[in-house]
Amino acid sequence: MSKNLPTKNPATKSRALGKVTLSDVAALAGVAPMTASRAINQPELVSSVLRERVEKAVQDLGYVPNRAARALASAQSRVIVVLVPSLANAVFTAVLAGVQDALDPCNYQILIGNTRYSDAEEEKLLATYMQSNPDGILLCGLTHSPRVQQMLATSRVPVVSMMDLSSEPGAMSVGFSQEDAGYTITRYLIDKGRKRIGYMAAQLDERTLKRGDGYRKAMEEAGLADPMLELMCPDPSTIALGAELLGRMLANMPGLDAIFCCNDDLAHGAIFQCQRRGIKVPEQLAICGFNDLPASAWMKPSVTTVGTPRYQTGFEAANLLLATIRGNDVPARRIDLGFTLMARESA
Repeated sequence: MSKNLPTKNPATKSRALGKVTLSDVAALAGVAPMTASRAINQPELVSSVLRERVEKAVQDLGYVPNRAARALASAQSRVIVVLVPSLANAVFTAVLAGVQDALDPCNYQILIGNTRYSDAEEEKLLATYMQSNPDGILLCGLTHSPRVQQMLATSRVPVVSMMDLSSEPGAMSVGFSQEDAGYTITRYLIDKGRKRIGYMAAQLDERTLKRGDGYRKAMEEAGLADPMLELMCPDPSTIALGAELLGRMLANMPGLDAIFCCNDDLAHGAIFQCQRRGIKVPEQLAICGFNDLPASAWMKPSVTTVGTPRYQTGFEAANLLLATIRGNDVPARRIDLGFTLMARESA
C-alpha cells in the first residue's frame, strides 16, 4: 500500500540540495535570473511588483547573495566604507544615520569603522576594509596620515570627506567651515560686550583646532587676543571634563567674562560647575558651546551654540559618492551646508 508523500516546495527542495542559488530565487519568483539579480542589487530599476516577488522568494529560500562572486562579475562590490572618529558621540551617529538613509534604497552594504581619533586605528581599519574592494569611501575630516593618503591614492576608489570643506583641486567634500563657525560665535560674544573670552578645548582633533583658529582670528581683529585665555586639553571630551576645566580656567584666568567651549558637552559641564559655585550665567560668565546637541535647548540656562548639519552632511556626502560611482555629472564637488548660530540664554 503506497503512502501519499508530502510534496516539497521549492524552498524545501533547494535547502535539501545544498546552497540556494540566484537561479533558485528566479525560478520561485517566476522571473529570469537577470531580473532577480537586478531586483536584489539595483532595486530602483525594477517595478515594485517584481521586486516584491523576488524579495518574497529570497525570504522563503533564505537566500544569501554571494557578494564576492558578484563583485568579480560586475567589477562592483556594492560596499561602501564609512570611517568616523567615534560611535559614542551623537554628532557622528547623526552623520551615520544620514549615510544609511542615502545608501539603503540603493542596496549598498556599509562597513562602519570607529577610528577613535587615532591615525593608527584609521590605517588599520582602512587596510582591512580595502580587502572588500569597496566601491567608495566616506571619511571624516581632511587630515590623514601619509599611509592612509597612499592607500587612497593607489586604490583609485572615490572618496568623499565629511564635516569640513577641502580646498584641494578635485577633492570631494561635504560640510561647513569649522574656522568660520568658530569665528562667528566668538564674534557674537565680542559684539555682546565681552572682553576676556576664553577658549576651552578637548580631544584636539582637526575640527577642534580649526574652531580655535576662528576664535583667535576674531579675538585678534578685536584687539583682545591673549594666549593665556586658551585651555587646550587632549583628553576625550565629556561633561565631567567641562566641569573640571572650568575650575582650571577660573583659577588661572582672572577677569574671565565668557567662554567658548569647543563642543556642547564641555559647555554643559561648565554650566553645571557654575551652578555649583553660585556663578550666574550669563550675568557673570557667558558660556557658548558647539554642535547644538538636543539637550542644549533644554538646559537651564539654555546653551548658546552653533547648529551643525550633521545628518545632512552624511546624506549629501553619500549621494555625492553614489553619483560619482555611477559616473553621473556632479554639479559640485565641494558642498557647503553652512551652520547656524543658536543664540540662547547662556550668552
